[in-house]
Amino acid sequence: MSFSIAEAAQQAKLAARHVANLNAEQKNTLLTDIAASLVDNTPSILSANEKDLAAGKENGLDAAMLDRLALDPARIKGIANAVIEIAGQSDPVGSISSIQTMPSGIQVGKMRIPLGVIAMIYESRPNVTIDAAALCLKAGNAVILRGGKEALHSNLALAECIKTALAKHQINPAAVVVVPDTDRAVMNELMTLNESIDLIIPRGGEGLIRFVSENSRIPVIQHFKGVCHLYVDSDADLEKALNLLKNGKTQRTGVCNSLETLLVHKDIAATFLPKAAAMLGEHNTLVHACEASIGYFDNAQAATQDDWDAEYLAMEIAIRVVDDFEQGIEHIEQHSSGHTEVIATQDYSKAQAFIRRINSAVVMANASSRFSDGGELGLGAEIGISTSKLHAYGPMGADSLTTEKFIVMGDGHVRK
Repeated sequence: MSFSIAEAAQQAKLAARHVANLNAEQKNTLLTDIAASLVDNTPSILSANEKDLAAGKENGLDAAMLDRLALDPARIKGIANAVIEIAGQSDPVGSISSIQTMPSGIQVGKMRIPLGVIAMIYESRPNVTIDAAALCLKAGNAVILRGGKEALHSNLALAECIKTALAKHQINPAAVVVVPDTDRAVMNELMTLNESIDLIIPRGGEGLIRFVSENSRIPVIQHFKGVCHLYVDSDADLEKALNLLKNGKTQRTGVCNSLETLLVHKDIAATFLPKAAAMLGEHNTLVHACEASIGYFDNAQAATQDDWDAEYLAMEIAIRVVDDFEQGIEHIEQHSSGHTEVIATQDYSKAQAFIRRINSAVVMANASSRFSDGGELGLGAEIGISTSKLHAYGPMGADSLTTEKFIVMGDGHVRK
């Protein structure tokens, strides 16, 4: 039987009504069973993932893409643990806030409600299949998951775990749709189904996000590239700063919260940059250096204007020496992608000024950019990191997948 995305979206809209009426205990039990099914089916998931990895290598996927694609028992266990953590969070649906009595005597408040049907369009990240499904279900939504062809076998294997749990609890299976057809035409049609789908969240390369943003008839939460900065201030603890650089750049390069640009105050450049050069050299990092910093590095390339806006997703970094705190701020404001920025400083007032003035989705003082992640920030998992400021900004958990409606309580009140 051929797959129809229009029909799947219509069925998801009907299923969303069912999911919206599940209580917290029902949703949490469902999520717990999804987590258990993941662990129980680890061998079949890994077998499917091996097919995707083999095809990816044959098709020339780069190391960063293969890293995002790869699953192992520890990663599957981590995905399952994230689902358990989501289940353990408070239920955002139905919570009421801002109750106030108006001069007319009516009581006005706001109640959190599900968004409805959410479509995820993503590349090479099988964990997104589970993270997105779990977060959408927690928030009372149905979800349509359109992954890339490079992860199709993995995604379908993960989908079986979700189907098993939905069937056990007699929940409409259309509540979670994993699209089995990766043809571009299916994605193009999906983006026109504004009568069935309430929100699209694309997650992947900059090209994918721009294509969806420019072609969708449905509202889009944007997650553009992660050009994350570390600014090492003149008052930084240099050993701490070096550890922030090492962790942010070298721990896992193919993710959006890895560092792409290092800014160093000129007063400590002569002390800090040799340390940075030695560490980055140990990790075979390609350096794009400004004129003031290039002499500290072997085989560095002269930085171009494009390097300040580059998301390398590789063992590669741009480095610039700045005159002072203000120039560091100016550079970030000009070249930030709105993802994550970090300052290393022992001066409390500068740390607070940095946090106040930089308006990226996540702003840190003396902590690694690698903490810019839903799980690390207390969300259990994330459905994406919004770099647009409308509705949600930063890592998006279950709460970001709801909206608010006004509720009014009266006792026969009429307007005069």
